[in-house]
Amino acid sequence: MARWPAGRPPRRRAGASTIGRSACPPEFGGGGFATYFDAGTGTVTCLDFFCSVPGTDGDVAAGPMVPIQVEFGGGPLAYEIGGASVAVPGVPAGAAEVHRRWGRLPWHRVVEPAIALARSGVVLPDEQARTLTSVAPALVPGAGAAIYQPNGRLLAGGDLLFHPGLDVALAALAEEGPDVFYTGRMGQLMVDTIRAGGGVLGPADLAGYRVLELPVGHAPLGGYHVFGRHDLNRLVETIGTLPAGVAGLSRGERAVAVADALRGYRRQRVGDTTNVSVVDPDGNACVVTTTLGIGSGVWLPGLGVHLNSMLGEGELITADLAPGRRMSSMMCPLVVVDESGELVLAAGSAGASRIRSALVHTLVSALLDGETVREAVHRARFHVVEDVVHAEPGYPEEELEAVGKAGYQVNRWDHLSHYFGGVSAVGLAGAAGDPRRGGAGQLLATPGETRPAAR
Repeated sequence: MARWPAGRPPRRRAGASTIGRSACPPEFGGGGFATYFDAGTGTVTCLDFFCSVPGTDGDVAAGPMVPIQVEFGGGPLAYEIGGASVAVPGVPAGAAEVHRRWGRLPWHRVVEPAIALARSGVVLPDEQARTLTSVAPALVPGAGAAIYQPNGRLLAGGDLLFHPGLDVALAALAEEGPDVFYTGRMGQLMVDTIRAGGGVLGPADLAGYRVLELPVGHAPLGGYHVFGRHDLNRLVETIGTLPAGVAGLSRGERAVAVADALRGYRRQRVGDTTNVSVVDPDGNACVVTTTLGIGSGVWLPGLGVHLNSMLGEGELITADLAPGRRMSSMMCPLVVVDESGELVLAAGSAGASRIRSALVHTLVSALLDGETVREAVHRARFHVVEDVVHAEPGYPEEELEAVGKAGYQVNRWDHLSHYFGGVSAVGLAGAAGDPRRGGAGQLLATPGETRPAAR
């Protein structure tokens, strides 16, 4: 927990949005993180409800995982899925903990909109349909075939995405709380299903799961203060390595400084990751990022819940992992305050290794260039892999020339792609979702009154 000098109890929207996002597609079986800013106390809190390593029961041995390849970012990437790839999920516990600490509405009211979405299905955006072609090898095994590839054809943009039985799972969450997935009947079903596929997750793993509170990292940027968790991407630390006078550099010099800060990160992964950023009228903010990884291809029978593949994500496997240990991640929901302690921005991103570059570019655009939230999220970005700068179409050519002169090879992409992340960001003056992944932002002026979405 970090505290910043300030001067105002929060709404239920982040928890509701997290649960609602589980309907399209479901991330119930995954994990995530939340960063919360309390405007009344100036306190920043980071919650960890990411996945834990199973095996504390110690009564079965893991079977083999199933290798797959996913075409992404210009080449094939190797993953492993199946029951042995499933780690202990944290989203049900995490959503409930966010509500317990900061929610205002009754729990069942928070879950109701998600149940409605699960019963009706949702229209698949074009951007998500394009992503589906990349991740299909993880989504279509087992029950996923009837959902994502009905009649042998992958869903296209505009098609209805429907997960049979997901409304039943959500109704159980609303009525019985998260314990139904950890010590109740859904938990036992999870154990039986995973073990039938070669996994080791057992009753003790689920019963022992807890949401954790994490240390909060801090970095200054152009007179503002950025707060977030310490992640595998080292996002907050990366921001801290930017030159102290970065705001006074020329655009070309600044592009080189950003490339240098991002340089050398090798992980190039894709996954089913989602971010929700919420600010209420009092200036409280909550940012929640969740993921399934690529997805294990293991579904809870009759419930439309896809389980995570964290143990098959090689970049998440660190030397200290053992049964019962919490895994880490590249996700980093963050908040930004000014020198007086007032909230300026709440943001997070999907995109695995590109989360860091997506958020750094968004923060630089919003904080140093004074762009609106929408402009900052939509603005062209680049991502650095060792000495190669991958640049989106529309990135200023003079800045890319400066980067090239600094010794980088510039790869100019000719199309918009989900490769470059999926930021959602909101401040008191605006909100935006990322067009690269079909994101949207909306300002809710007063209860019952909405403003047009910002895309």
